Amino acid sequence: MSRSSAARPLKDPQGTAPARPPLTRGMVWLFTVMGAFVVANLYYNQPLLAEIGQEFGAGRGATGLVSTLTQAGYALGLFLFVPLADVREHRGLIMVLLVVVSAALAGVAMAPTLPWLVAASFVLGLTTVVPQIIIPFAAGLADPAERGRVVGQVVGGLLIGILGARTVAGVLGDAFGWRWVFGLASGLMLVLAVVAWAAFPRVAPGASLPYGGLLRSMAGLLRTERVLGEVALKGGFAFAAFSAFWTTLAFNLEAPPLHHGPRAAGMFGLVGIVGAMAAPLTGRFTDGRDPRAAAAVGIGLAIASFALFLAFGHSIAGLVAGVILLDAGMQAVGISNQARIYRLPAELHGRLNTVYMATYFTGGALGSLLGSWAWAHHDWTGVCLVGVGMLACAALVHLRGGRRRLAAAA
Repeated sequence: MSRSSAARPLKDPQGTAPARPPLTRGMVWLFTVMGAFVVANLYYNQPLLAEIGQEFGAGRGATGLVSTLTQAGYALGLFLFVPLADVREHRGLIMVLLVVVSAALAGVAMAPTLPWLVAASFVLGLTTVVPQIIIPFAAGLADPAERGRVVGQVVGGLLIGILGARTVAGVLGDAFGWRWVFGLASGLMLVLAVVAWAAFPRVAPGASLPYGGLLRSMAGLLRTERVLGEVALKGGFAFAAFSAFWTTLAFNLEAPPLHHGPRAAGMFGLVGIVGAMAAPLTGRFTDGRDPRAAAAVGIGLAIASFALFLAFGHSIAGLVAGVILLDAGMQAVGISNQARIYRLPAELHGRLNTVYMATYFTGGALGSLLGSWAWAHHDWTGVCLVGVGMLACAALVHLRGGRRRLAAAA
């Protein structure tokens, strides 16, 4: 795409209305890579929690608030900022948010106390919502026949970013200390802001609403788009299980009999990327098919992973096998859910994604909180039971949605 086409909205052949620019393979890869790097900001802290706690002399429960408040901030940021994607030009919105994210990361890197770090982590989560603007941006540009593949690739990049963040943070934190991780990420966000402005197409928004009306309209979407409530709850419960595991993994690895530090916790991100490789395949499967089957398989894989964690979670081999299953299952659930959302009207995509992802990351915050509490009171067994319980709730929501569809078709 030339710089001139990226600098102005395209017109249809009659010149009467904005038309979507073509989505090239290179642009899909740019969306994928940028989403991966930005979403990583939310997860750098997880393999570093034990080290952070040691520096500030804090217990596991207090240190776990760093991860919990990051997730909670992200859920709120989704609600406050992502709906703007329906009424604001995407490129400028993404650039501004990346600059603010850079400042938040700098605040985390310079935190003098644990309360400061917790507060800065909340602001970091609040502003790191660019990936959830990128996904509907890419979905809206994609041809409907290829939308599942495009969403699958971009979402796959997000999960690779989530998992790769743990590896990068573990290695850099072990070598240079945890503050360097956030300082380097701050600089990277400024680079990405420049890239977004130079390379992303300029597309006119699909709706015109005042900000207050935009937020109020999301409650109505839950009433009019019944599928939204189902996939939001299902995704939230599944991500709660995912977050409970990853928030407490560093604690489990540090404890007897494993005795491993942040580098080992980070390396599990590389293991999880094996599961993330299933994303493009899942995305292609959903094109032209009912995505609910992929969600059912994903929930089953995630439950199987926690069974492995419960039985063999004090061995590296058991953790490795479980992580592969967990991440493959989460990919299937997430892509299935978003494929169903993006079959709904394009002018609603920003708000639909807001409701879905706000619920998703509220589940993540709940999972981090319950996981930290379970570790403090019931050790690894408690964490595994939290994971299974959250996934059982996701399965019930899935089954209830299936029954509702059958009743509607009767």
